[in-house]
Amino acid sequence: MSGNTPNILTTANGAPVADDNNSISAGSRGPLTFDNFRLMEKLAHFNRERIPERVVHARGSGAYGTFTLTKDLSDYTIANFLQGEGKETEVFVRFSTVGGGQDSSDYARDPRGFAVKFYTEEGNFDLVGNNTPVFFLRDPSKFPDFVHSQKKNPRTNTPDASAVFEYWANHPQSLHQSTILMSDRGIPASYRHMNGYGSHTLSFWNDQGERVWVKFHLKTDQGIKTLRGSETAGLPAYGAQEDLVNSIDAGDFPSWTVKIQIMTETEARTYRYNPFDLTKVWPHSDFPLIEIGKMELNRNVDNYFAETEQSAFTPSNLVPGVGASPDKMLQARLLAYPDAQRYRVGVNHQQLPVNAPKCPVHHYQRDGAMAGMVKCPVTGHAANQGSGANFFPNDRAAEGAPVPKPSVMEPPMPLEEDAWVGYHESRDEDNFTQAGELFRIMTEDQKNQLAENIAGGLSQASESAQVRMLEQYAAADVDYAARVKKAIEALKA
Repeated sequence: MSGNTPNILTTANGAPVADDNNSISAGSRGPLTFDNFRLMEKLAHFNRERIPERVVHARGSGAYGTFTLTKDLSDYTIANFLQGEGKETEVFVRFSTVGGGQDSSDYARDPRGFAVKFYTEEGNFDLVGNNTPVFFLRDPSKFPDFVHSQKKNPRTNTPDASAVFEYWANHPQSLHQSTILMSDRGIPASYRHMNGYGSHTLSFWNDQGERVWVKFHLKTDQGIKTLRGSETAGLPAYGAQEDLVNSIDAGDFPSWTVKIQIMTETEARTYRYNPFDLTKVWPHSDFPLIEIGKMELNRNVDNYFAETEQSAFTPSNLVPGVGASPDKMLQARLLAYPDAQRYRVGVNHQQLPVNAPKCPVHHYQRDGAMAGMVKCPVTGHAANQGSGANFFPNDRAAEGAPVPKPSVMEPPMPLEEDAWVGYHESRDEDNFTQAGELFRIMTEDQKNQLAENIAGGLSQASESAQVRMLEQYAAADVDYAARVKKAIEALKA
């Protein structure tokens, strides 16, 4: 664009930037915060402009589709893809096994990644979640340790159930998620027959600067179908991939009903659970599900590597009207995920067609691997952005140099009153109530499956780990512990 109307400065995912001169801090003289993902994008890109790196991603399956809004949300958010009933937004969805690598099976007992890229008119919004509403951790400092414990033994290079339970025994905060994983829902029959969850608490804000906290739920319209461990024997490792491709090719398009929960800032301050704790759900009795749309997958990829394997999702791909929250795990992912994508695919991964926004992109990031290889899908300009200014501020707005858009400024994030910067221990928070509530709504068959699935791995752990895990199960529900103990004894008989 040229003339007197300047272009809008955006992030690499195409979202307008409100302020490019100041970082976000806890007060005018306070420390910077983890939700400075725009600052992190600039610095991380700069660090890799000369030494690009990439790494292979875990196995997964992906497809394109459409999200159709059925409930206008303009009272809650300025996000344009959530304005007006009937609004359609193209999406790309990637499913994956989480813990295993490319050599894992589609039928492993493992959480499933459920990531949705919304190609909105104001940039890409990535809803990066799983098929479970919670996770194993509430503090990101333990994430590398958790993943190490779930991976293969470093000496034998084989699965290590003892390490899995040793970690869980030392981290009671994992009990809720591990209960889900070891239940009948631990092995989905297909990607089409499972729910998806944003898991994290996100935020909406409207044109009045009013914020609410939200959680996303995607409920499968095909119904939940799962497999027992014994039923996976002999199934092809690529079964879920084959099922997704074949169903879409046959015109049997899978769909999900999209719902949200909403919590006000006032409610969050006094709610009995920390609403930003990723190990907790918001009970539907307190915060009912609100149906907002339908997502359908109707087109397979043409090239698996170029599209599914090189697709890159990150929670920091946010758009005006959708923001982060004080969720500590989310805060860390705002840095960790885009950094992993820069390492895996390259610093310009958002220029690849599957990742490229469908709206104009204007920023001052230059160079690095693959820069200039792909043209902007909207303007047709070379992706390295030609000979224009590569710094801001500058005096070239009249020539088309991008400038910030203050009207999309997010309202200030509230902090706890008299909060102090430091290490805040969360070990003594309630790790058991919700796990117990989940256990008690299971059928007899589901409870027995849960106990037997746990016993298979826990029986291989040390006696100390077994004792501590049984104590955790008892804290959730006495019957939970009794069933697991009985199942372990049956294996020893």
